Amino acid sequence: MTQDTLTFYKLIILYILDRAAFPITKSQVADFILEQEYMDFFDLQQVFSELTDSDMITAQTIRNRTHLAISEEGKKTLSLFQSRISSSTKNKIDRFFRENEMEMRNEVSILSDYYKSTTGEYESHLVATERGIRLVDITLSVPDEETAAAICDNWQKKNQAVYQQLIEQLF
Repeated sequence: MTQDTLTFYKLIILYILDRAAFPITKSQVADFILEQEYMDFFDLQQVFSELTDSDMITAQTIRNRTHLAISEEGKKTLSLFQSRISSSTKNKIDRFFRENEMEMRNEVSILSDYYKSTTGEYESHLVATERGIRLVDITLSVPDEETAAAICDNWQKKNQAVYQQLIEQLF
């Protein structure tokens, strides 16, 4: 991979992260990059690593998901070299966000996990956030792993209805 190609790849990722108005996961970025066939998986991992090492992006792991954000250094770099990204590439990225924003936002704002507690029961931890504000944070204790897993799965599907029911009952 040439240095110019590597630079182009880095700029695409910086543009994606700059375009995201919400936290975005490494896998969401990778899905888009690989679907568009901009680069292969191994080149992508190298680009992520180099961007992180050069402090152009930050990576934070939350519940087995790595969340990425563009840093101030990354924003400065992007503003200097953004003209190297073709308008067709920018349009593809912008269209991707328009078409997938709600699904992507939901994926990173609705979290669930379960674990075995010290009492021997399982606990399902359910969280819903919006714009960085925690709307709901619930931990349910259940007798078995299957129930805990089912609760987490259902939280992904039914979180809005549960939240609405809580609001109606508590206000």
